[in-house]
Amino acid sequence: MNKYLFIFAATLAVAQAQAVNPDTVTVIQQPNQVVITETPTGTLVKVIGSKDNDEYNYTYTVQHSANDTIHTSQTADWDLNLPFHRSSRKEKTHWTMETKGIYFGAGLTTSNDLVNNSFNWGILNIASINYNTLHGQHFSLGVGYDSKRFSLKRPNCFVMDESTKVVYTDVYPENVAKRSSILNVRAIQFPLLFQQDLGKDFHIVLGASMNWNVYAKCNTHYKINSVDYDITYHNIKQNKLTFDAIGAFSLDGLAIYCRFSPNEVFKKGFGPEIKNTWTLGVAISL
Repeated sequence: MNKYLFIFAATLAVAQAQAVNPDTVTVIQQPNQVVITETPTGTLVKVIGSKDNDEYNYTYTVQHSANDTIHTSQTADWDLNLPFHRSSRKEKTHWTMETKGIYFGAGLTTSNDLVNNSFNWGILNIASINYNTLHGQHFSLGVGYDSKRFSLKRPNCFVMDESTKVVYTDVYPENVAKRSSILNVRAIQFPLLFQQDLGKDFHIVLGASMNWNVYAKCNTHYKINSVDYDITYHNIKQNKLTFDAIGAFSLDGLAIYCRFSPNEVFKKGFGPEIKNTWTLGVAISL
């Protein structure tokens, strides 16, 4: 708003000065404060502080005659400093395309006691359409990649009946070494997100993701008497569509995120009840 007051004050001062003394022109770069006082006999323009000198002080007085007609106007830019609002002076476009959100997380809880641990990683938005309100709120719809990995506690392993495609858990053969049994599910995800800016480079993200689980496999590996056995089961009956809830706090591009997955990995009757209920991790550029 200061710049408009300065333009008005300078224009008024120059106009009046030309009527009395055409050579009186004063230019003040980026004044800190401009105070204009109207009196019955004249106009007082006072400038307090400038770009390079906070102590700068300038006063100009214009005397009115009985025949003068004075018209004044003021234009202001409104920038509301509300709670949870960040100025968007550098962001002038509502619609953008973005790639962001590489994340890595570990499962906090799972629905099956036989699961030893779980791991989750992916790219939340390989590409997304974003709408920026320019007042601290952002909405986005994107497409990304997600991978979930579950490993079983020893001595349990995944086994699949090839005829029925039913996956179940069993125990390893005797005298095994270097054993592991893993379930991996890969998905194309479609996240719908809301972002609220809380300050400079600090924001929260809330949303949900629809996951199209395009690929899943079970892999069991063990070693007996120096002989390696690596068994992989493809074409398992995973749920094709699952849904996750997502929340994150991000500071300067580094975020802590939490993901809630309420849906089972396997279709009912085609595998043990496994779902990665809660996942906690870190994300880059979210």
